[in-house]
Amino acid sequence: MRVSSGSDMAKNGASPVAAAVLYAGRVMHQRMKPVGHRFSYDVFSLMIDLDRLDEADGLSRVFSVNRRNLLSFHETDHTSDSGGSLRSYVDALLVETGLPGRAARVLLVCYPRILGLVFNPLAVYYCYGDAGALTAMIYEVRNTFGERHTYVCPIELDDISNAGIRQQCDKLFHVSPFIPMAMRYQFRMLPPGEEIRWRILETDKDGPLLSATFSGVQVPLKTGKILRLVARIPHLTLKIVAGIHWEALKLWVKGVRTIARPQAPEAMSVWRDGRRTTHIFSDESQVGGPAE
Repeated sequence: MRVSSGSDMAKNGASPVAAAVLYAGRVMHQRMKPVGHRFSYDVFSLMIDLDRLDEADGLSRVFSVNRRNLLSFHETDHTSDSGGSLRSYVDALLVETGLPGRAARVLLVCYPRILGLVFNPLAVYYCYGDAGALTAMIYEVRNTFGERHTYVCPIELDDISNAGIRQQCDKLFHVSPFIPMAMRYQFRMLPPGEEIRWRILETDKDGPLLSATFSGVQVPLKTGKILRLVARIPHLTLKIVAGIHWEALKLWVKGVRTIARPQAPEAMSVWRDGRRTTHIFSDESQVGGPAE
């Protein structure tokens, strides 16, 4: 698909040329049923090129890769138990999709460690081909029980619009005790450029239940910028974890019933056109059909 010059994709520009940048912005969650509930808060995320970790490590004296610092990024926060590099781990995930060749560039957007602490409810990998076009998206989801599932979604032609990337998959992994498993995720993602935008709509058979968004503006990974962000948004990791439990308490007070935590699924799943391609179950989705 050709992206028009006036589209959000075109206006946002190409992916950052730096080995790592920050995106400062805001997270919002809006629940529609069975009761209304909304919250938002300021955050900042890290975008890092998985092939240029050594270069990223030298961008600021208060940021380190695989070492403790005020701000840091550790590959082990995202790899499996194999002990290899994060890039090798992502390459192995992409092999499962059947995509030809190795991604030319992989950018990860996630929360950084703050004084050694981190929690990433969602980390997103952007995988690019030799021509600079996106070839796959990887959505790495964690819950507060220490579990993780990774949704690997190759980019199909129909996934690309003037507004960004549109993909869908069924929910396979328990995240919130207030949301059942028979749900479907609809991703609307503006790739990293001058800005970044994520919109995840969680729907059941009757329509939308939850909308979660993140929007941020690119900020250079420089010492002064880091210090100002940390001063404005101190204890980012604790804020995220505390916020999850505080909002859960408010939902419980509002009378939203909890559900039991099911057994965690396998570590990853692959999705094309909104349908799962690697599993032993029926091809029929629990909720909804293929991506439209």
